[in-house]
Amino acid sequence: MTNNLIGIYPPLTTPFVDDEVSINNLIANILKYEMKMLSGYVLFGSNGESVFLTRDEKLTLIRKTREHTNRTIIAGTGMDSIKETIFLTNEAAEFGANYALIISPSFFKSEMKHRTFLNYFTKVAESVMIPVIIYNVPKFTNVNIETETIIELSSHPNIIALKDSTEITSRISEIAANVHPGFKLIVGTASVLYPGLLAGANAGILALANIAPDQCIQIYKYYRENNFDMALEIQNRMIPVNKAITSKFGVAGLKAAMDLLGYFGGLPRLPLEPLSEAQLIELKMILKKASLIE
Repeated sequence: MTNNLIGIYPPLTTPFVDDEVSINNLIANILKYEMKMLSGYVLFGSNGESVFLTRDEKLTLIRKTREHTNRTIIAGTGMDSIKETIFLTNEAAEFGANYALIISPSFFKSEMKHRTFLNYFTKVAESVMIPVIIYNVPKFTNVNIETETIIELSSHPNIIALKDSTEITSRISEIAANVHPGFKLIVGTASVLYPGLLAGANAGILALANIAPDQCIQIYKYYRENNFDMALEIQNRMIPVNKAITSKFGVAGLKAAMDLLGYFGGLPRLPLEPLSEAQLIELKMILKKASLIE
């Protein structure tokens, strides 16, 4: 398929009831998101609690999402094992995923260098039925894919984008200036959506888009219209909210915020803990200050 990765994609949370995946609540959320000008959805990324899901649960999430949308589906199919990654990616494709979001392998951290990443991503890209998006998220993996590695991988015909969650916009600038034509750059955190777009990114996969899709879409739209003052105003207002639902309170905070904003968030899956009463009060204050709730 053509590389049409532009716009805003929420990395959907996985709804659980009694610690089991709740498809009804997933569908209810998707039907609300379908009313927004989102480009598509990411399933079982970091915010989807991918590491706590079984293979069957992941495939069910794709199948049920595909039944309720014609938009792009990006599936987080990366594992440390190349064999597992290829297997899950090809199954995901058969169930309706358009792209594979492949997180960097990270267990043998000291070995994860330029050549290792070239071998890993090339082998995966040559063995899967859908295009590959490289996912660099050092916050979780404790490894960072170097810019020269990305630049080299960008020439592979089936490696079509990078989702970078580092918040380093100079990195986006450097990659954008040197990658193969047509290779897309995706901002991985809403705290740097606007500066990331200025630096050369084409899209955003943003936890914030689960609770404030309109604001994320507006930042993107104003940037495209060269209305930089408006884009910056919304960006600055959203930074404290994004920090609260990512680095400060994590998935539990994102899900609690969804509940406050009319979506189904629910509890994270064990072993993650829900927010404490004090944390919930703090989260409400942050959302109020940003004019997201009354």
